[in-house]
Amino acid sequence: MMAGYFADWTLRNMLIRVVVATILGGVIGLDRGMKHRGAGTKTITVVCLGATLVMLTEQYIQINFPGLANMNRMAAQVISGVGFIGVGTIIISRHRVRGLTTAATLWASACVGLAVGIGFVEGGVLITAMMLVSLHVLPYVERFATRHSHYCNVFIDLEENRDLHIVIKTLKEAGVVIDSLDSSESRTEGVGVSVHMVLYLKKAATRTQVYDILTKLDKVLSVDFL
Repeated sequence: MMAGYFADWTLRNMLIRVVVATILGGVIGLDRGMKHRGAGTKTITVVCLGATLVMLTEQYIQINFPGLANMNRMAAQVISGVGFIGVGTIIISRHRVRGLTTAATLWASACVGLAVGIGFVEGGVLITAMMLVSLHVLPYVERFATRHSHYCNVFIDLEENRDLHIVIKTLKEAGVVIDSLDSSESRTEGVGVSVHMVLYLKKAATRTQVYDILTKLDKVLSVDFL
């Protein structure tokens, strides 16, 4: 079997694994780099190569020092350790969390490196291909679904917390259903409270109409749709 061939401990197979890990990590990183994300080609390639080296080292220990290697221990440390790198790519800005996809890509690229490093090259190639499909195709699917969805996320800033009941009353009068609501103290100077609402819009109401309704209220300082 080809999988067994790549798993054999030979210099040729080690070279193949390192080259494949470099290519796969570079391809994944190139996608992030072209979009100017926090972790680009160099970062993701290095993570993938590092994970590959971990599995090569594990196999080396198992072959040369029987009984000392634990094939699961170092791999588990890589999977959990890459999470610390991913945290550095996540940025929490106003009403939005950015960098989650890049963090997930870093973690997945480490897993690809582990697979390639132990000789499961086919799995690494397959997952890399599916990752690229997911990163490029799913955003279009998500936008299509969002445009045709009756649900929408709305963030509003109010002067005071007591003004929230006016917003709720106005939306209900317009036939808008509030699916969920969460309020917190705003970090913006001059703003009393920030409110996140998930609204269910019936056919009679559109996002534009809801936006117009909210912006016309005196107590509403800002409105942001997602």
